[in-house]
Amino acid sequence: MWNFLAAVPLAVSLVNPTFAVAQEAPPSQKSLPEQIVDAFNGVFGVHPGARANHAKGVILEGTFTPSASAASVSKAAHLQKQKTPVPVTVRFSNGSGLPTVPDSNEMPRGMAVKFTLPDRSQTDIVALSFNGFPVATAEDFKDFLLALGASGPDAPKPTAFDKFLSSHPTAKAFVGAPKPLPVSYGTLAYFGINTFKFTNASGVGTFGRYQILPVAGEKFLAKEQVSKMGPDYLVDEIGERVRRGPVKLKLLLQVAGPGDKIDDPSIAWPDSRKRVELGTIAITKTTTQSHTADTLLFLPGAVVPGIEAADPMIAVRSAAYPISFARRFKAQ
Repeated sequence: MWNFLAAVPLAVSLVNPTFAVAQEAPPSQKSLPEQIVDAFNGVFGVHPGARANHAKGVILEGTFTPSASAASVSKAAHLQKQKTPVPVTVRFSNGSGLPTVPDSNEMPRGMAVKFTLPDRSQTDIVALSFNGFPVATAEDFKDFLLALGASGPDAPKPTAFDKFLSSHPTAKAFVGAPKPLPVSYGTLAYFGINTFKFTNASGVGTFGRYQILPVAGEKFLAKEQVSKMGPDYLVDEIGERVRRGPVKLKLLLQVAGPGDKIDDPSIAWPDSRKRVELGTIAITKTTTQSHTADTLLFLPGAVVPGIEAADPMIAVRSAAYPISFARRFKAQ
């Protein structure tokens, strides 16, 4: 059982008093992206230098080598045959706005990838270790977070979150889905939340979602191993794994089939859908950047010609991330 509900009392009880700085303007005067960041802060607090969500993470570097089939779906520069691999920066993270959350917390992990193209332009992928999202729209996601933030340990039953889940079956399934703890950030599969349109050099369009699969296969801890893991076991393990050799993951595109909704991330597409291999991410180097305070900004909507947003949620997410970015330094 993914222990999301058990994390609520911890998150709410540790809310930082500096949350007040995020509430200066009345909610009615704020944009939806601002309201979403406020809602995250309401659950986890504002922690100087840390993200509103996925606050604890580890940053690594490596390369991306496109596959021969990548150009068939997109003319994007990093998906074309290269003389040398494309440099990437990768951030693995825990799904929480608490910078000191233990790595044994049973919440989805994150993987963000920043590709630096030959002309120095950049494009990003932001993915989760869960195939699907709790709600269909950004507005519903705001309400999901507000209900979560109002459901601390002393909240009367049924809590606001209980009520939200009872009226949103996909959110209830998302919260209750089994999520065993991974052996490593490098032994997890990651999934793009939203749909993009990919266009090749001939102008042919393909709608799809990213999948990032570990070459070594998915591996999880046995129940008896969980209690033996330290609070930073994932951070420590990935560093040791990279020092032993490249950590490789395949970047795939799951192609939408007839009837698949491209604007509803709460519905995962069937595994039977066609997948196109886009290339291989090889993580080869650790960095000295802090696990929580860094200056990287990954944007789901940071795309290049040949890739464009197909789900309206992408625009809201891409507007929310810079707001969180600004606040984490303002609060310092």
